[in-house]
Amino acid sequence: RDDIARRPAPDAARITIRILTFGALLLVVVGIIGLVVPGVPGAILIFAGLLLAAWADGFVRVGVGTIVILGVLTVATYIVDVATVAFGMKRLGTSKRAMAGAAVGTIVGVFFGFLGLMIGPFLGAGLGELTAYRDVRRAGRAGIVAWVSFLIGSVIKFGLAFAMLGIFLMAWVAT
Repeated sequence: RDDIARRPAPDAARITIRILTFGALLLVVVGIIGLVVPGVPGAILIFAGLLLAAWADGFVRVGVGTIVILGVLTVATYIVDVATVAFGMKRLGTSKRAMAGAAVGTIVGVFFGFLGLMIGPFLGAGLGELTAYRDVRRAGRAGIVAWVSFLIGSVIKFGLAFAMLGIFLMAWVAT
C-alpha cells in the first residue's frame, strides 16, 4: 500500500487530487463560517471537507479511526449547541416562550449580519419572556441568559471544530 501511495500520479490524477483538495479546503472554510451562521451546518461541512481531503489522499495519511473520531466530534458540536442554550435558560428559570424567542431572534438576526446574531437571541428571548410574564426585569435577564448561552455554545463549538482540524493535521503530518 505504501509503494502505491508514493508512486507519482499521472497528470490527470494529480489534477483530480488538486481539485478534490481545493474542494475540501473550501468546505472547511465555509464550515468555519457556518459555526456562527445559523442554518449553515458548520461542523458537518468541516467534517465533509476533512473526509474529502482524506479520500483524495486515499486514506493513506488520515485513516478510518481518525475519521470516526472526527465524526464523533461533529456530533458533539450539535449536542453542545442545543445543550448550552437549553441548560442556561432552564437553569435560570426562563419560560418556553423565551427559549422560542431566542431561537427566532437568532434566525432573524442572520439577516442583519454579525450584529444581528449578537442582538437577535437577546431581543427574541427578552420579548418571549415579556409576553409570558410581563416583567421587564425578568425579560432582560432572559435576554442576557440567551446571549451568554449562545456565546458559550459558540466558543465550545469553535473549540471542537479546531480540535477536529488539529486532529486531522496531526494525523496528516504524522504519516
